[in-house]
Amino acid sequence: MNRTFLHKYFGDRRFYKRILEIAFPIIIQSLMTNTVGLLDNVMVGRLGTDQMTGVSVVNQLFFVFNLLVFGGMSAAGIFSAQYFGQENHQGARNVFRCKIMIGIGTLVLVLLIFSTLYQPLIYAFLHEGSSSGNITATYHAAKTYLFIMLIGIFPFIFSNAYSTTLKEAGQTFIPMAAGVSAVVVDLVFNYLLIFGKFGFPALGVAGAAIATGMSRYVEFGVLVLYTHTHSKIFPFITGAYRTLKIPVSLAKDIALKGTPILINEFMWSLGLTFQAQAFSTKGLATMGAININNTISNVFNIVFVTMGTTVAIVVGQLLGAGKLEEAKDANRKLSVFSVLLAVCTSLILIGLAPVFPQIYNTSEEIRRLATQFIYIFAIVTPFNAYTNAAYFALRSGGKTMTTFLFDSCFIWVVNVPAAMILTHFTALPIVTIFLIVNGLEACKAFIGAALIQKGIWLNTIVE
Repeated sequence: MNRTFLHKYFGDRRFYKRILEIAFPIIIQSLMTNTVGLLDNVMVGRLGTDQMTGVSVVNQLFFVFNLLVFGGMSAAGIFSAQYFGQENHQGARNVFRCKIMIGIGTLVLVLLIFSTLYQPLIYAFLHEGSSSGNITATYHAAKTYLFIMLIGIFPFIFSNAYSTTLKEAGQTFIPMAAGVSAVVVDLVFNYLLIFGKFGFPALGVAGAAIATGMSRYVEFGVLVLYTHTHSKIFPFITGAYRTLKIPVSLAKDIALKGTPILINEFMWSLGLTFQAQAFSTKGLATMGAININNTISNVFNIVFVTMGTTVAIVVGQLLGAGKLEEAKDANRKLSVFSVLLAVCTSLILIGLAPVFPQIYNTSEEIRRLATQFIYIFAIVTPFNAYTNAAYFALRSGGKTMTTFLFDSCFIWVVNVPAAMILTHFTALPIVTIFLIVNGLEACKAFIGAALIQKGIWLNTIVE
């Protein structure tokens, strides 16, 4: 391996030190959050198959909501990263105000949808076709969990406005600290309220939802308190609420560049939900197995997801400063690093695949399916890592329409039809279908590589 190759695809010690300074706190926060999510899921799984499946259905619905919030904040956030690269605090302040307005709109929309359409949304995932689970009991568990989870929507949305802005400024420690505080509360009260320990009532899935809501208020409180009491470190927050008006030109720019991101995140998450719904037609056992796979996969996903966030911060700031060649070089090295980390996590997943499903108090049918799903996910993880890095690089340069075509259009034109056709019009077993649909990520990775190579994303989008 010659020196030119190493210099092109691998950074020096200073480069990786900078990357780890940004990525490590995010990884710790995400690791804590997803590990507690794993433990929460296992605790609910100890209650039985119906409770586990009901919670997994609601979590699939909330996945769309979570990505809608993320998309809204990210739509404005591409401007924050570049403003912080210029040390333009007024610009960052206006973008923060825009995030608050986006959050208010999202809050109203989501409450309206979930409070009126919960029944058809839940039943869309409940189908006969396996020997595991009871549809009526699963529906009641899902309904209980959903309505209590609505309590935590407000702090979740506005915590995202604060945490994303701090991260775009390069400050990742405070969001990590807030996240860690939240997961400790979540973990402790899940244990107390699900099983009724130390004098607390045993509330089952209701206890899990209450604990999650409590944790979100704690995270929100920490973020707001610290940001507003350290305005010298975060000048954008000074006077942020004196008005919610933002310059018309900025609003137009955010709408033009950001709306495709918002639509993309919503459509992408909705596409994954439709894909999961297609899988669910193979029976309740499939949903139970997908829940187990998603739980363990989410813990290991954080590595390449965090690298995507790091790409957005590092590349976005370099583009904002007009350092286009440096941005190109940094993105290439970050993409390689992300894929190598993903290969390592894949090997760990392969080792855990036959072991992890045994923790759940569920049927052998679900455990067997879950093991096979985890193996498949481990195989496609490096491809997921590259497409994630490519997506954030394209987005950092303001190529939001391209990211929409690359991300949402791909899942709706390729993945969803494949899942629908294979589940409804073939007799293939669900494991084979799961492999085919997830294997399509390899095709998407090659498309992402072609787009990055063209350099269409090397743009400065703020003045």
